Amino acid sequence: MSDEPENLTLIYLRRLDSKMDKLSDDMLEVKQRIGHLEGLCASISRRVDSLDLRLVRRLDIVPVG
Repeated sequence: MSDEPENLTLIYLRRLDSKMDKLSDDMLEVKQRIGHLEGLCASISRRVDSLDLRLVRRLDIVPVG
């Protein structure tokens, strides 16, 4: 190690780089979790549609519209 003081700009840039890496990892996790939630919502929507269709058939209801 040299006796010269470290360049403050480089110190701050390294800190920023480290924080950006963490933010990038966090965003990847958030995107994955949102994707999972979207899949669950789509699944629930399909189940509700299926239930609606089954009820219409069982009750012999004529849909309006």
